[in-house]
Amino acid sequence: MEIIPHVYQITLRGTNITLIAEEELTLIDTGFRGSARQIIGFIQSLGRSPKEISLIILTHNHLDHAGGLAELKRVTQAKVALHKADISADESQLPYPWVIRKLLHIPPFSLLKPLLYIKPNEVDIQVEGGEVFSPLGGLQVIPTPGHTPGSVSLFSPQKKLLIVGDALNKRRKEMRLPPKMVSTDLSQAVDSVRQIAQLDFDILCFGHGRPITKDASAKVQELVRKIDNIG
Repeated sequence: MEIIPHVYQITLRGTNITLIAEEELTLIDTGFRGSARQIIGFIQSLGRSPKEISLIILTHNHLDHAGGLAELKRVTQAKVALHKADISADESQLPYPWVIRKLLHIPPFSLLKPLLYIKPNEVDIQVEGGEVFSPLGGLQVIPTPGHTPGSVSLFSPQKKLLIVGDALNKRRKEMRLPPKMVSTDLSQAVDSVRQIAQLDFDILCFGHGRPITKDASAKVQELVRKIDNIG
């Protein structure tokens, strides 16, 4: 679907990939392993080539958002950006909750470990937050940890558009926090949502679920009020 002119949401196996089609192409997240063929097919349907992808930004280092990276890197010279807190050569520091990390030491789950995350040598740009990339008149990197230590959101003030990855989820019509069982720090995730609520945006794009295309910041502020009332 086209969210705004030149910005598209591609949904594969329940995970959203955002394509920004300006003079160069920018991809936000890469979906599961095996997603590249359909991403490339969509790019070609626009009359563009995957070789035009100059930048791939990962909102976080989970298999459903970064799994398709290796396949895409084989057909493009794109630079890859990821927050440094989600990058580690130490498998004990994978950006998953401790329960999942513990399971990965037990066969047959241990065989899945290489598929769950991308390695440091696959990342060209280690972001910390505050960086501004050129798409959409300036795409700001906003650290929104909690789902993973290095989760980021991407904010275009010019377009009033915010891409949150899994910092927030949208299931059916309901916006909610990321699931606790696959998040490293839920209290940190709540703080990140409070930070998101302070931004001025109309359009909100999720890693899972359909975007909100009107009054999105007000809806996030309403969610924060509900969380605070429960707390």
